[in-house]
Amino acid sequence: MSLVKTWYTLDEAESKFGVQKHLILKWVEEGLVRSEQEEGRVVRVNSDDLELKARELVGES
Repeated sequence: MSLVKTWYTLDEAESKFGVQKHLILKWVEEGLVRSEQEEGRVVRVNSDDLELKARELVGES
């Protein structure tokens, strides 16, 4: 059992990974970041997916 938090709200993800919400939502729309939705609205995103994308961004700099 993992003790690491794997799902974050958009606000938590923005704060933890330093990526703006609009970019996270774009990645969700493109299928690059898994999400949990309620009533058609993204409420949580997967931290493993976000970490991979954030590393890609840093590597491009």
